[in-house]
Amino acid sequence: MTRRDFLWSGAAGLALLAGTAAMLRMGGSPDARAAETFEITKTEAEWRAILSDAAFNVLRRKGTEYPGTSPLLNEHRKGIFACAGCELPVYSSETKFDSGTGWPSFWQEIPNAVGTTQDRSLGMTRTEVHCRRCGGHLGHVFDDGPPPTGLRHCINGVALTFKPATA
Repeated sequence: MTRRDFLWSGAAGLALLAGTAAMLRMGGSPDARAAETFEITKTEAEWRAILSDAAFNVLRRKGTEYPGTSPLLNEHRKGIFACAGCELPVYSSETKFDSGTGWPSFWQEIPNAVGTTQDRSLGMTRTEVHCRRCGGHLGHVFDDGPPPTGLRHCINGVALTFKPATA
């Protein structure tokens, strides 16, 4: 290894360390939901026992499903979309629309169904949407939706279940 290679690798290592520290700072304060209390609480093992791996990753670890993979994306029947973690009704089919994003989208939640927190992950600020009863991560809300609210709740389908309306 030449002196030049040594200096370049050291500089690259310092840049990586500085970039990682900057990304952590952009994350802001610890998870705001940690300070909230929820009606339904379970241990990690209890959540794993009732959720699929994909649902656990999204609801409990704030993961994201791949766009276009949820069967609920093309669910057009009348009914209610509920939290897959605790079955709390969170969205009505009446507010669902095709946003073209690859995730089920809604312009309004059912009243008193969701909570929001500021999400500063990935170097940006977004509004995270979570179930108000169990704290499960559902997705994010953006201000580029249709009337009447102008909002787009971009929700992971794996975080939801669908209950069709009875005729």
